[in-house]
Amino acid sequence: MKIGLNGGGHARDLAVLRAQAAGAAKDGLAAYWLSQITGPDALTALAVIGAETPALALGVSIVPIYGRHPVALAIQALTVQQACGGRLVLGIGVSHRAVVEGALGLNHERSFSYAREYLSILQPLLRGETVNFAGKHVTARAQLSIDAPAPAVVLAALAPRMLELAGRETDGCTTWMVGVRTLREHIVPGVTRAAEAAGRGAPRVVVGLPVCVTADRDRARALAREQLALYGVLPAYRQTLDREGVRGPEDLLITGAENEVLERLAAVAAAGATDLRVTELCPDADDAARTRSLLRRLVSRPEDLA
Repeated sequence: MKIGLNGGGHARDLAVLRAQAAGAAKDGLAAYWLSQITGPDALTALAVIGAETPALALGVSIVPIYGRHPVALAIQALTVQQACGGRLVLGIGVSHRAVVEGALGLNHERSFSYAREYLSILQPLLRGETVNFAGKHVTARAQLSIDAPAPAVVLAALAPRMLELAGRETDGCTTWMVGVRTLREHIVPGVTRAAEAAGRGAPRVVVGLPVCVTADRDRARALAREQLALYGVLPAYRQTLDREGVRGPEDLLITGAENEVLERLAAVAAAGATDLRVTELCPDADDAARTRSLLRRLVSRPEDLA
């Protein structure tokens, strides 16, 4: 399991993201990931970061596909891929009804078929192919002229049909706030079956989870309860929390002493995660330093996760 840092999707300043990525590179982490929320454009930020951190894999998990035409996203992704020398992993997803309809005024009703059509345009364009596609939701007639290899594409997937689409049409899936049991019993089997049926290689399973090494787990959980409250009410995440059998997002915080955190991270790897996006969610700088120290240890001794 490759360990990367999940950067701040709510950061207001590109300098903050650049500093995070530089720290991740210095500590030997495998990747730096960003999500597109309300801060600086994630893909643009990764193009800048890529020039400064040549050793890091760079991933976006996720770019919401509503409000961004697949031709426009393909152009941007290939430009970033060219800028960073082929290190981009492009994570995409349908976001949530509350965001798509409430903030953008778009219809989220047929999000699965929208994602399927979107991939029918995006994937060929990333491969340099000509697209002539007219669907119910999106249409494109285009071919791009950007000298860059197609980036890996992963799809945010929690429900069975989206997992099947991820395995069949992309390089894998990406998740957030999904526990070990759900990974082992639902996410990994679903995406793997679809990839095998499509004759694709083993899928990537990119798992995002908050982590904090601390002696005061109650304090860490209280911070997680406050910071992650939204994920307890958004329907897609609420269903996943219920599937896992936990009350709230704070129950998925991987926290405790170093040996306890290490044990839980090993369980994530054993459940089938290929990539881990660590959100360092700690109450103070000392706990953040302890958490990063453990991540550095895992870089130098990956066998500790076996």
